[in-house]
Amino acid sequence: MTDQIITLEGRVFLRFNIRALSGLHIGGTETGVEIGGVDNTVIRDPVSNQPYIPGSSLRGKMRSLTEKYKGAPQNTDIGRVKIHSCKDREAYEKCAICQVYGVPAERDFSTPTRLIVRDVSLTKDSVKKLEDAETDFPYTEVKTEVAIDRVTSMATPRQLERVPAGAVFGESELVYSIYSGTDCAPEKDIDNLETVFLGLQLLEDDYLGGMGSRGSGRIGVEDIRVGIKGGDKYGPEPEWLVEGLEDLAALEEAKKDILQKIRERLLAQE
Repeated sequence: MTDQIITLEGRVFLRFNIRALSGLHIGGTETGVEIGGVDNTVIRDPVSNQPYIPGSSLRGKMRSLTEKYKGAPQNTDIGRVKIHSCKDREAYEKCAICQVYGVPAERDFSTPTRLIVRDVSLTKDSVKKLEDAETDFPYTEVKTEVAIDRVTSMATPRQLERVPAGAVFGESELVYSIYSGTDCAPEKDIDNLETVFLGLQLLEDDYLGGMGSRGSGRIGVEDIRVGIKGGDKYGPEPEWLVEGLEDLAALEEAKKDILQKIRERLLAQE
């Protein structure tokens, strides 16, 4: 068996803000409901006590929605849920989802996962606005919902903690790696970057977090910029290819130009 040789050709950095267009609920760890507390709390930073969006929530929803859009078979159990995961080399080599988001480590045909998604905190401006507002809890509101028994018509109230609409989280950062070498082709990785753009669009049209079918979790992606590091210019800051994109529609319009600039920047070095 020959040694596997993989070279990192470069990384693409996608940074943007996430605006809550409706109340946002991403659940935290509940240790019991205190008197005057709520049934469903949000996840918070243990130091600042501020709500944040875990990278795992953002990444997981993007992957899930992309799997459904592509009709990928849900063939692998992860806890109580099923996800798509290619189980042989032939399928993996054709699957942008598994190359971008990864497969279980025990797959002997896998290459490095391409996409990293960072946790994202509230912007300083949103922290100030929420601190000045009269919210039910620090930085959050409480939404009361009522469940109705279909037989007895008895109402059972329940409370949901949410980050209020209008709050902005940012900058969010997605880091996408491009490799060459054994079973890796930079041309394919650059093409597969479109899968990341698709995941963001699918997410914006769906919801993030819980209770989305009841109005929570609608988000907007805004203030987008795309940069690259690679080759002899792998420095502390990316070389920004585009900045100041207002929304995902603007990103879609600039997509072909962005991918071409990445090709020129990385493939010309080979």
